[in-house]
Amino acid sequence: MKISQVVFRYRRWWILLIILLGFWAPLDRVSGQHPASTWLVLAGVLARYRVLPIGYAFIVIVVLATLFALAAAVLRTWGTAYLGSGVMQDPALHGERIVADGPYRYVRNPLYLGGELHILALAILMPPWGAIFTVIAMALLFAALIRAEEAHLIATRGDAYREYRSRVSCILPSLSARVPAGEERPRWGQALLAEIYFWGVAITYAALAYRYDGTILKQGVLVSFGLSIVARAFVRRPVADEG
Repeated sequence: MKISQVVFRYRRWWILLIILLGFWAPLDRVSGQHPASTWLVLAGVLARYRVLPIGYAFIVIVVLATLFALAAAVLRTWGTAYLGSGVMQDPALHGERIVADGPYRYVRNPLYLGGELHILALAILMPPWGAIFTVIAMALLFAALIRAEEAHLIATRGDAYREYRSRVSCILPSLSARVPAGEERPRWGQALLAEIYFWGVAITYAALAYRYDGTILKQGVLVSFGLSIVARAFVRRPVADEG
């Protein structure tokens, strides 16, 4: 098995490891003191350089993080509704069809774009070096996963996928659809179930961020993660790869 396939198969564990390292942030603990959150540090920097008063800086940062979390939940649910929740969660690479409908008309990898937006939202709760590490490490991991998926699709779908790839951007969505609408039928119920973690985090931020309490937000993230583990039992399994 190729290294890229191994990385893809165990992608959830890699993602979890990166996020845990981000929150642990060993570089931020070298001094022996409990590190401040990126939220507090960024607000302090904005206030120090007179960009915004400290109170407004806190609000702007948390509003941006909440918008990132909501955008991630919407984008991932939209993408999963067309891709299929079982395929999204399956450890194996799939190449039985090219999904070019829904958000895939605007960007080839809406799930990874949503994932990176979600990481930006989480990063404000991490210590500064942990946040920097996580954002960069996740971007590199997503790039490796995209490369593995696209190599598999080229191997199984050939010129049809090359044509799609030439017309639709990899990660930055276009303002208009780049390919015609297809006949894919979105499965919204299964998509919402599969992406319940992202919705849990988005709702936590929207409902509780006004309290400016990072501990409560972290607890909401953990509860959302627990719900996602339970929800996995109800996600339909994908059909066998025909590629």
